[in-house]
Amino acid sequence: MPATLRPRRSVLYMPGSNPRALEKGRSLPCDAIVMDLEDAVAPDAKQAGRDAIAAALAAGGYGARELLIRVNGLDTPWGVDDLVFAAAQPAHGVILPKVESGDAVRKAESLLIDNGAGVDLALWCMVETPRGVLAAQDIAASTPRMAGLMLGTNDLAKDLHCLHTPDRLPMITALGLCILAARAYGLAILDGVYADLGDDEGFAAACRQGVELGFDGKTLIHPKTIAAANAAFAPGAEQIAWARRIADAHAAALAEGKGVLQVDGKLVEALHVAEAQRLVEMADMIVEIESGG
Repeated sequence: MPATLRPRRSVLYMPGSNPRALEKGRSLPCDAIVMDLEDAVAPDAKQAGRDAIAAALAAGGYGARELLIRVNGLDTPWGVDDLVFAAAQPAHGVILPKVESGDAVRKAESLLIDNGAGVDLALWCMVETPRGVLAAQDIAASTPRMAGLMLGTNDLAKDLHCLHTPDRLPMITALGLCILAARAYGLAILDGVYADLGDDEGFAAACRQGVELGFDGKTLIHPKTIAAANAAFAPGAEQIAWARRIADAHAAALAEGKGVLQVDGKLVEALHVAEAQRLVEMADMIVEIESGG
């Protein structure tokens, strides 16, 4: 199952043990919500987190937002119970933390299947360690259930012993390897969080860099950053207008039985048509999300 085409400009982590936060998520303009059972939930609140997530998902009301559950790793006391729980939930996907091999993905998947997970329940993998980066291709190819990779850049910088500079040059190789792996297997890929909530200019610059590198969107830790991420990762007005001209011209050429397509005097190839169709579809879905659809 390749990654479903959908907007993932802003992907907000929310503590699974906080019902008020999960309630607020229904009205936030983010594209996806991560209902977190891992870092955001204290050890003695894991069961309360599962209960709160189950109640929120059962109540619904999240519109077109993508709903993901981040579980604890299988090497923790809570990992098995989290996966058993997640297998029965009406979420779009499950996020596995600190993944370092394809075997780890398949082990988690087997547990999900054994506990009744439907075929449409996608898997996402956090890549946040050097071993995870080196295994990115193995992880991406691990199962047809894979939907995407999510970067844990703060943990990665710590393990690399590198500085987390504004240009992220010290970890650019790691970012590039993960992007290559995701795209090679038709997966989505999301950039890591930006920890300094008081640095709006720095956050905007990080989003611009994420777009330039090829990420689909940004993972977030606070609602105040949603608007900036949405603006950065959305197709621009000129891009959308160009894409619509290409798509319309392609449809007209097909109707007339023409094999050669020109738009604005320029020869348009199949790769341009495919990208234009993707952008048009993405723009239409963004409009649907933002209109409350």
